[in-house]
Amino acid sequence: MISTVKSFSVGYNPINEANVFSSGDFITGQVTLEVNKDTEVEALTVKLKGKAEVKWTERQGKRTVSYYSKEKYFTIKQFLIQEAHGKKLVSEGSTVYPFTFQIPAKDLPPSFKSTWGKIVYTLEANLCRSMRMDSTAKAKLNMVLKTYTGSDPTLMVPQHGTTEKKMKLFNSGYVAMDVDIDKSGFQPGEGIKVMVSIHNKSSREVRPKYCVYRKYSFFAKGKRKVATKEVLKEVGDAVPPSAGQTVTRILTVPISTHPSFFNCNIIKAEYRLKVYLDVKYASDPQIKFPVVILPIAQSFDTNIRPTYGFDSFPPTGNDSNSYSPYSGVATALSSSSFL
Repeated sequence: MISTVKSFSVGYNPINEANVFSSGDFITGQVTLEVNKDTEVEALTVKLKGKAEVKWTERQGKRTVSYYSKEKYFTIKQFLIQEAHGKKLVSEGSTVYPFTFQIPAKDLPPSFKSTWGKIVYTLEANLCRSMRMDSTAKAKLNMVLKTYTGSDPTLMVPQHGTTEKKMKLFNSGYVAMDVDIDKSGFQPGEGIKVMVSIHNKSSREVRPKYCVYRKYSFFAKGKRKVATKEVLKEVGDAVPPSAGQTVTRILTVPISTHPSFFNCNIIKAEYRLKVYLDVKYASDPQIKFPVVILPIAQSFDTNIRPTYGFDSFPPTGNDSNSYSPYSGVATALSSSSFL
């Protein structure tokens, strides 16, 4: 049996070149319904939803224990064809139903996806017809934090750390290190200025090393799962025995680095800068600083084409009036799929 619905899609109009939104923004979009003949529709709705989920498993002896938690932020629903008003006849061809939403103006975490958790914001259109299964079309939105450097003065405060280690076993003497960074908040693509003063009073050369790593935490049922991964790593020049050296290193934050966020109860994304001395035959003295990766500020642009999500009924043939079923949302974090 050939369906009377040829295509059904939901799309929105980007407000900037990066195709991202933040809390308080307005979203304008369209639900497009194309039918092969006049069709009775009971209801047509569109929702804007935001939620976070975490899920992982752990082995406890012979048992496998699952951990799951969910946090809902909002669900806003609009009727484009009202169910209470009886069936409505939709004429053959393509009909566009415009809509407007405002994202709630509250502290919302950014879009996020990893192996054990995700934060998603979705437009979902639903078509209800008598004696037929409901049809659904979705489009994902990419949300970013609205907090920037100027709004939090603590991100501009310098940090200082010092450490000293006495050598044992195959080494003698001691090594000491002082490290300074001029602030705590950095955007992707920005350089972290690291000033290191090394005092090598040992019998072996030492080599400074620099590492920025991310730390993702997931929470469910009173348990926490932590996943860490290096974002960047660099190695400095060796400092010979009985010598001192002061160096300045610029570490560029990779442009693809996901912003830090702390405003989700079940997922947290944070970063650390670790500076340490590589010493042979000894544990490495190290200093760690918390750093905050900020979202990149976006500019408004009205000359951008609408973005459509995945059709419930993909267009067929070479109909020039049909919309392509693609998602224009860039993935916030390149990672493995959510389990």
